[in-house]
Amino acid sequence: MTTNPQANVSPNFETAIAELESIVSQMESGNLPLEQSINAYKRGAELLQICQKSLTDAEQQVRILTEANKLTTFEPINE
Repeated sequence: MTTNPQANVSPNFETAIAELESIVSQMESGNLPLEQSINAYKRGAELLQICQKSLTDAEQQVRILTEANKLTTFEPINE
């Protein structure tokens, strides 16, 4: 696993998901040495937090941005 020179910069949601998927694939392959697996797990946990925060922020925006400009809870459409 290579070190990211921009490790202090939070990736956007799409980049974080792509990196997380890559880490999961590497770990599922079973070919990573123990130390790399631990580092991959730590990075995956960081990325998961970034994704969860992005989703929470997006949900809050949906709550605020309604056609009537009233604060309402987002209700997904069940098809």
